[in-house]
Amino acid sequence: MADSHFAVIDEQRFHGFHWRAVLTTGLGVFCDGYDLSCIALVLPLALNAFGVSKLTGIESATLTASALVGATLGSMVFGVLGQYGRKRFYGYDVLILGLAALAQAFMPSLAWLIACRFVLGFGVGADYVLSPVIMAEHANRKDRGRALGLGFGTMWPIGALAAGVFKMALDALHVPGDLQWRLVLSAGAIPAFSVLYFRRRMPETARYLARLGKDQEEARRVIREVSGAEVAAPPADQRPFGEVFARHAAHLFAAALLWMIYDLVVYSAILFGPNLIARNLGVPSGAFTVLQELIFVLPASFFMSWFLIDRIGRKPLQVWGFLASAAMLLIFIALRANLSSVPVLAFVVYGLFQVAQTGPGLVSGAGVFGVELAPTRVRSVGQAITVAGGRIGASISAFAFPLLFGAIGEGATIGVLAALALAGALCTQILVPETSARSLEEINRETAALEGAAR
Repeated sequence: MADSHFAVIDEQRFHGFHWRAVLTTGLGVFCDGYDLSCIALVLPLALNAFGVSKLTGIESATLTASALVGATLGSMVFGVLGQYGRKRFYGYDVLILGLAALAQAFMPSLAWLIACRFVLGFGVGADYVLSPVIMAEHANRKDRGRALGLGFGTMWPIGALAAGVFKMALDALHVPGDLQWRLVLSAGAIPAFSVLYFRRRMPETARYLARLGKDQEEARRVIREVSGAEVAAPPADQRPFGEVFARHAAHLFAAALLWMIYDLVVYSAILFGPNLIARNLGVPSGAFTVLQELIFVLPASFFMSWFLIDRIGRKPLQVWGFLASAAMLLIFIALRANLSSVPVLAFVVYGLFQVAQTGPGLVSGAGVFGVELAPTRVRSVGQAITVAGGRIGASISAFAFPLLFGAIGEGATIGVLAALALAGALCTQILVPETSARSLEEINRETAALEGAAR
């Protein structure tokens, strides 16, 4: 059952307010993509400045996982804080991102850089909770997937692309290595600080104000600001948190599992793909990343966000994306004997794998299930749980994948990733409902539950 109080938000067309919200929320994800990608591009230069000739396995995994572990903690902290106001804490996430990004340029040792990236990850985790929740609660029903896909699924690879382009520009200008790594890492502060003002000016969501904030008149004012319509004051949600969470926990933990599977597959593939294929192609890993983003990832992300995620639905996009990912990985195994001699073929196969992963990336990887399957009463905590699931999956990849690669070999390890992708398709099909083109209240039967509680 839809809620008549929010119907004017759900049924309005996608207009200027939504575009501003996409840009304002999406710039944080741009920072995430930039900050999490740029370290791999300049790590050799930073290590040289620290007098480190080679990383041990533990050091490499710790450096990779520090931001991911920080993101897990940041998501949980801001998931709880979000229950006391979405806007109240919005902007602190990018403030943390900006300060930590800037501080990286002044780290005196590898240990300090790892610690700094943990703080950076804390801000990433905070943003992964607040931005999708705010975007979803402001969005209209028919274009909610498009808004989340453009703001999160598409802005992340644009951030990663920006890191690669900036590194290539510094190379072309022959900037000294010791200055270059500091510039690349600290440049993530620019978009973070630039969006801070606009985030603080975003209105609190009407759903939060009405359900949790118990400020019905302010909720009416925000609905009027967003839609131009006058509505009756929406009711508050007086139900105990634990009762509401227990009712929806199965779907929320299923969403966390799906994000974990997605990150296990995509982060593990990132670890072996660019370096191995770029080396065979004879191109720098930065140039390889830029080409992959421009040719495969960004066109696929934009097309699926704009045309598919709301039309065919979340589940088909994710199921077929996982199935295609498994197929590309199996093809990679079958052709790997020839890929070193025909590196362009490896480039194309890996690119098609990236295209396939875009489907799950726009759904689970953008937090769509987390925000849509949780009612307003528990939404920020529900999203925090799904974010933590993804970050745990990525952290496992950072630590376990290199060990697995050494223990069973390249082919068998890629086979494990293909099996995980198949598991992701099966779990998507059986564990979660379709959520596209439905209001948030209808998905979670929120209105009916509130009416029942009021009797």
